[in-house]
Amino acid sequence: MKRLVSTVGLSREDWLKYRKMGIGGSDAGAICGLNPYVSAMQVFYDKTTAVTEEEDKEAMRQGRELEQYVAERFMEATGLKVRRANAIFMNDEYPFMLANVDRMIVGRDAGLECKTVSAYNADKWKEGAVPEHYQIQCHHYMLVTGAKCWYIAAVILGQGFVYKKIERDEELIQHLIKIETAFWQENVMKGIMPDPDGSKICDEVILKYFPSARKEKRVIAPEFEEKLQRREEIVNLIEKMEKEKSCIEQEIKLQMGEAELAECEGYRIHWSNVMSNRIDTKRLKEEEPEVYKKYLNTGTSRRFQIKAA
Repeated sequence: MKRLVSTVGLSREDWLKYRKMGIGGSDAGAICGLNPYVSAMQVFYDKTTAVTEEEDKEAMRQGRELEQYVAERFMEATGLKVRRANAIFMNDEYPFMLANVDRMIVGRDAGLECKTVSAYNADKWKEGAVPEHYQIQCHHYMLVTGAKCWYIAAVILGQGFVYKKIERDEELIQHLIKIETAFWQENVMKGIMPDPDGSKICDEVILKYFPSARKEKRVIAPEFEEKLQRREEIVNLIEKMEKEKSCIEQEIKLQMGEAELAECEGYRIHWSNVMSNRIDTKRLKEEEPEVYKKYLNTGTSRRFQIKAA
């Protein structure tokens, strides 16, 4: 591996620019279709646009600020020593494969990935389990650095601490090389979007590329017919399933009556009272039109509709 750039004193904006130069560990799981929070389409957008801004969400901030704590807990639990890498690394043979690792293990051909996990996701770490996209992330780091193994440690907020050693899997790494190379060379370098995956994230990215419609532009696409016929079959099937789902829920509600809670083996059903406050916009517009205008936000969006010809 080679040191692409030192991260000591590197600004967040410059760090984001360097990330655009290749595929990082957090990108790998998304490209493989295993990340529930990021799609390959999002990674493509990040790598092919000039945008370097990234929303700094609370979970991301907590992850950064608790990284040192996770590393200390790991050292306490294992007796191993770790050090900061302070660099973005790149693979010699595949220079578009990058690694911004959390820690390297002192005296070992290994590294450490530190995670902060919500209590809601604690079940994904039970009995030594590690979410698949994190396993891919660790193998990506082994691919870039040539390490023989990688450790992953996680603090599950309010519940505990876990860690696991992930051994290098050569077969998996070869698959990863093929997937990442194809994505970088065939999609990113050629500017060709990856296939959509049906996720909400994919919808968001498509809207980023095509935020508005040109009324004078029209597409004649006979190849849509087969897809739209299949879509119609799916819509009809969904309607039937939704009706069956509603029927089951209605039967349960009839049996519950005024009860707030029902229990059976494996399930707890809550039918609770929920208070909500909503502004009567129709009445506000009629009685206080100036106030309504003052706080009215006007925006544009694209509506997608399909009608039979």
